[in-house]
Amino acid sequence: MVAKATEMFIRSRVLLCSQRGEGFVDTAIKILMAVVIGALVLGGLYALFGETVLPTLKQRIVDMFNYGN
Repeated sequence: MVAKATEMFIRSRVLLCSQRGEGFVDTAIKILMAVVIGALVLGGLYALFGETVLPTLKQRIVDMFNYGN
């Protein structure tokens, strides 16, 4: 019983004193990377839709409703 209690005390002491884990700087860098990558992806999609997809779509709509020609 004493050996079991001593082992549990030592194990809890090691866990409480350990320096292992994730720091605030690591988390901040991960969040910053996610924001930057998300902004790049959204910027790329906006550029793609703004210059490629929307003008073609607009022309197709005009052609579809242009009954005179």
